[in-house]
Amino acid sequence: MYRLLFSLVISRIPAETAHHLTMRALRAIQAVPGAAPLLRRALAPHDPALTVRAMGLEFPGPVGLAAGFDKDALVYDAVGAFGFGHVEIGTVTGRPQPGNPRPRLFRLPRDRAIVNRMGFNNEGSEAALRRLRARRPGTIVGVNIGKTKAVPEAEAVGDYVLSTERLAPYADYLVVNVSSPNTPGLRNLQAVEHLRPLLAAVREASGRAAGRHVPLLVKIAPDLADDDVDAVADLALELGLDGIIAANTTIGREGLDSPAELVKEAGGLSGAPLKRRSVEVLRRLRARTGDRLVLISVGGVEDADDAWERIRAGATLVQAYTAMIYEGPFWARRVHRDLARRLRGSAFPTLDAARR
Repeated sequence: MYRLLFSLVISRIPAETAHHLTMRALRAIQAVPGAAPLLRRALAPHDPALTVRAMGLEFPGPVGLAAGFDKDALVYDAVGAFGFGHVEIGTVTGRPQPGNPRPRLFRLPRDRAIVNRMGFNNEGSEAALRRLRARRPGTIVGVNIGKTKAVPEAEAVGDYVLSTERLAPYADYLVVNVSSPNTPGLRNLQAVEHLRPLLAAVREASGRAAGRHVPLLVKIAPDLADDDVDAVADLALELGLDGIIAANTTIGREGLDSPAELVKEAGGLSGAPLKRRSVEVLRRLRARTGDRLVLISVGGVEDADDAWERIRAGATLVQAYTAMIYEGPFWARRVHRDLARRLRGSAFPTLDAARR
């Protein structure tokens, strides 16, 4: 039914307009007392075999919503109630910013992909702080932070620290995003010589502001060379980070079937075309770090088969966003249901046992 609706109606609405309409609907749900908990009881994963214990948290299922959907912590409780094991908000920057000019979001249905050049459009970390202060028990919420575009690269550490000091006390985990292609110079921060002081400063500020250990992860690009992936993995171990999220959107455009006018749009590509490289990076990280880091795999996760492949390749958790656009609001529930069936038909009693 959703695929027909997407084909006949949703696909005819500009992508960003459709997103804002969805956000309005979710905000309406979240405003109704008891609505989100009721949905969660009906749609959340309840099979104990799907439970994932990681970073001091208990996830009801391994599949979460990636950053980029709920940039301003507006609907994390409502969208989380549709079957996601966790929701990552953001990317949030230290200062408010409008992002890049529109249009900046494009669907590539033939490739089951999205191109975006949003540019970290968000209301800033102070606005996110006000909303996260009002959090109620329910959805596990990660907070993804990035650099304000107007802040010079030389002052990036202070900008990340500002967001950290505001948001770490209310985050279940914190993610340093240095891998979006849509903020000029941001990916330069993935170089170890820049990344080391940034991560060290964020870790120190996080513990100081929250008065507790807030799990800290770094999100990397799929376009990193293999040697650079290894270097980031080694740095994460050296600094005692909790994990790595791999990977962000790509600037690559190889093998796409969509019309040339869409393929040539600038920005980061997400969805099915990232599948191969995302798995490659995951396997490389797993081989490099063993089980010493939490690995969250994102990029091209479309169904339970993809999620199972990531888990068997060493992922602790998986995330998606683009698949939900093409498959509808109950996508996460279906994936968790199918994962539970896959697990029951396997030789493994739990997902932890299935992870290589």
